[in-house]
Amino acid sequence: MACAGPPELAARVAALLGKAGLPSGLSANRGFDHGVFVPMKVAFPGAQIPVVTLSLAGSLDPALHLAAGRALAPLRDEGVLIVASGMSFHNLRGYFRPETTERARAFDAWLTKAVESAAPERNALLTAWREAPFAAYSHPREEHLIPLMVAAGAGGEAPGKRIFGDEPMGAAISAYRFDG
Repeated sequence: MACAGPPELAARVAALLGKAGLPSGLSANRGFDHGVFVPMKVAFPGAQIPVVTLSLAGSLDPALHLAAGRALAPLRDEGVLIVASGMSFHNLRGYFRPETTERARAFDAWLTKAVESAAPERNALLTAWREAPFAAYSHPREEHLIPLMVAAGAGGEAPGKRIFGDEPMGAAISAYRFDG
């Protein structure tokens, strides 16, 4: 099932990405995947806000997604909430395993330090996230981490802030906020 979003906002997103020299395209009939549907259903169960989704680039290049976030940053001043849905730990085979707790904690601590750094250091660290301790263990596939790059890019120069942490199923996870 496709969900209608505000076409004028979708066009604005495409224009901002294009102005930054980043590829984009519009789809009038793409529905919400679980990365959009689930968090929005929890946060806004009455579906009272318009939503425009942004797909990840197939390359999953962190620098490209940071650049996309920077391109979309002006939307924040226009009252648009930029939400990046994903997980700071996403290794389905790692849950409930004894070695996961310490590995996930190490990656989570690194990720939190990276996010809470000023933009130049944050961008460098996030671009090289694969070099972090237990990065490949925490994210065998990176599509659940890359949305964070868009939010960080849109976050401006101020450091991000860890606003949530837990250890469900034996793996440390965190959520972050960027106030720009």
